Amino acid sequence: MTPPSPPRPPAATLPAPATAPAQEADPYAGERVGELLYRTLRDRIISGELRPGTRLSVPALAEEFRVSRSPVRDAVIRLVQDELARETLNRGAVVARIEGEELVSLYEAREALEWAVARLAAQRYSPALRRRLLALLTEHRQVAADGDFARHIELDAAFHREIRQAAQSPVLTRMLDGVQSRVLIAMRSTSLTGGMAQAVADHQAIFEALCSGDPDAAGEAARAHIRRLKELLRAAY
Repeated sequence: MTPPSPPRPPAATLPAPATAPAQEADPYAGERVGELLYRTLRDRIISGELRPGTRLSVPALAEEFRVSRSPVRDAVIRLVQDELARETLNRGAVVARIEGEELVSLYEAREALEWAVARLAAQRYSPALRRRLLALLTEHRQVAADGDFARHIELDAAFHREIRQAAQSPVLTRMLDGVQSRVLIAMRSTSLTGGMAQAVADHQAIFEALCSGDPDAAGEAARAHIRRLKELLRAAY
């Protein structure tokens, strides 16, 4: 007869984890820190919060965002690659100052790119695009009458952004986003302006051409708008 097996010892149990103290929500949870820092700094530069010539100190930014220096350094390197910032000999990276021949060159590129996206947007025109552009135009007309230059810049950029999105061309959108970001830096730091009322009139012409569904007319209206600004810049510089 087989002797009975000895009783098994009770299974070991792990002690319940101690209750952790409540912590603040991590503002970077779910996102790469470097990517979030890059977008935050990029937005600050484009909005004018960080003015041309402002130093992008890696230690100071790491302290501000309460992160290590490595992701901050990565973000600053990307801003330099985007030409939104520049490396200097003694100060490290600073927010780019864009003027003169560089700005004229940006408008030369923008003239060709805006022509292309306006043509595509006309081919892909929709009633929803008309509603969005009309709302922007209506507000822009009032803003021009009020002389609100800061809001004028925002609405001008928003109008062109809607057309880029309607074109549904990721390559053209990326190219124009890069050009437009640098143009916005220049617009916020110069006294030169093409005139708010004239900008609204130009946008109205683009809007009407888009709504007609005529790619040639839309492209030429967009090109004429940017060419006018380009020639003003060329005369000034």
